[in-house]
Amino acid sequence: MRMANIGGRLVLRRPDGFLDVAEASGGRFGPDPQQAFDGWDAFARWARGYVDGGGGGADGRPAPALRPAPGTGAPWGPPVPRPAQVFAVGLNYRDHVAESGLTVPDEPAVFTKFPTSLTGHEHRVALPEGLVDWEVELVVVIGRHCHRATRAEAWSRVAGVTVGQDLSERRLQLTGPAPQFSLGKSYPGFGPTGPELVTVDELPDPDDLEIGCALEGGEVLQKSRTSGMVFDVPELIVRLSAVCPLLPGDMIFTGTPAGVGGARTPQKFLAPDDVLVSWIEGVGRLRNPMGSV
Repeated sequence: MRMANIGGRLVLRRPDGFLDVAEASGGRFGPDPQQAFDGWDAFARWARGYVDGGGGGADGRPAPALRPAPGTGAPWGPPVPRPAQVFAVGLNYRDHVAESGLTVPDEPAVFTKFPTSLTGHEHRVALPEGLVDWEVELVVVIGRHCHRATRAEAWSRVAGVTVGQDLSERRLQLTGPAPQFSLGKSYPGFGPTGPELVTVDELPDPDDLEIGCALEGGEVLQKSRTSGMVFDVPELIVRLSAVCPLLPGDMIFTGTPAGVGGARTPQKFLAPDDVLVSWIEGVGRLRNPMGSV
């Protein structure tokens, strides 16, 4: 199942286009994408039946499909627009640890991206003054409340995954004596996610997916596999939920592989005319033009 936020409304992808959930369900489920996570099990059962061809609209006929045309249709919003909690993990790929000249951590390095940083596919990101770096990430969205989860049950607590960028302004991020990770990564637009939220059953192996990003028409910046994580998704859920109850709709940015601009010689950062394209195998491609403030 693939769901998205288009024009501020929750839609499902079907072979014939995007289907408006509120219309198709006759109002059983509302148009707000965030509300899908409040009753995830009921919504997922209904949506899978509909997408698989067993459902119809409230009057027994298919509801109209919403077909956004790039550049002219309704805008894409973040699949999860208002999460209660956004967790992010640093130094979680072995190749990124190595390029940073650090040692593999014994515990996840956890910070947050404030929810006002979230934006969607095709949204322009206004670059603030400073050194803005890219970090492509697999973003996990929680579907069911969990506290002190076990590894065996961890994936069952996940609603789905999406493509994300943990954009980072390095000067503020590394301002000391205590680094400002959360602030340096939370300017408006610094959390692009999307285009869609994809349920785990769509993926042949959710623990081993190609992940990467590139400048459109130019250089591949990052390319790796999610199997290179230090702490995989189940382990992150175990360790985070050991402390914080994870709530439906919460997001986990699971870390980035090698290839960030700040670790290069010479260093390289995003410029206002760049277009950043990020992808994860089986999940999708996220495109974001850069601009000036």
